[in-house]
Amino acid sequence: MSTILGAIIPIFILLGIGYLAVLKRLVDKAHVQGMGRYVINIALPALVIQALLERPLADVFNVPYLLVYGLGSGLAFAAMLAWTTWRSDLPLGRRALYALGVSASNSGFIGYPVAVLVIGPTAGIAMALNMLIENLLVIPTALVLAELSARQSGGFWRTLKPVALRVLRHPLILAIVVGTLLAALDLHPPEPITRVLAMLAASSSPVALIVIGGTLCGLRVRGMASDVAQIALTKLILHPLCVLLMIALIPGLTPVFATAAMVFACSPMLSMYPLLGQRYGFAELGTAAMVMATVLSALTLAAGIWYAHAFLL
Repeated sequence: MSTILGAIIPIFILLGIGYLAVLKRLVDKAHVQGMGRYVINIALPALVIQALLERPLADVFNVPYLLVYGLGSGLAFAAMLAWTTWRSDLPLGRRALYALGVSASNSGFIGYPVAVLVIGPTAGIAMALNMLIENLLVIPTALVLAELSARQSGGFWRTLKPVALRVLRHPLILAIVVGTLLAALDLHPPEPITRVLAMLAASSSPVALIVIGGTLCGLRVRGMASDVAQIALTKLILHPLCVLLMIALIPGLTPVFATAAMVFACSPMLSMYPLLGQRYGFAELGTAAMVMATVLSALTLAAGIWYAHAFLL
């Protein structure tokens, strides 16, 4: 438990810094939104490129893990999308963002610090694989559905073309393409560029958490407590169960990678979740759900680690 708290406490300190900065008017909400755009458009793409360049693609491309974690995350996404479609009349974009919150974990800022203490250096490879899954499968699917919902006229195919172009031009997607090509060709940028990437990547986590903390200031949870609980609890329960099902069904996954999959799935949703939903009016609900899931993830991470030691390792 001390390991888990050691990974989570710094996150809440940074959230608190962001909250107090807005509360004391050191920055205002407009500044916070600009910082959020910096993270999404500059810092996070740099982090993706850096992660893809750190080790050869041959070392990263673990097919059983990609299948287990990718299919588990996809199943959680589809299940939440189907549930919200059946149970409510929410717009497609909002349902897609619910599904995104349930299926994309905070691999870098919570899952990795815990996983590296449980399984060692293999956690870094698992995190890189998670970033491929989240940025090539989960996040683009949610963005496409959200954009389709935002564009109500012109028919499906006329809408799909600008949506596809927008997604393909998204900095995260471009970063994955660039990083994958560089890694595949074994090309590395000059030292000054590498340092710039490292500096930008290092800023993504603290700035994102400060942005989320600032968004919390003035947040009124009244009227959306049910939605917040639904997203947070489903992320922490459904996602691990879907990944566990894939571990049982798909052969070839080593115990160490199976443990990594469980730890990452038991983590809360990615810290960029409210920022990705900002364009669609989802920032406040996304922030509240992420904070609740982060608090409760101490329990699910402890349960996941216990299960892994008892049945996987």
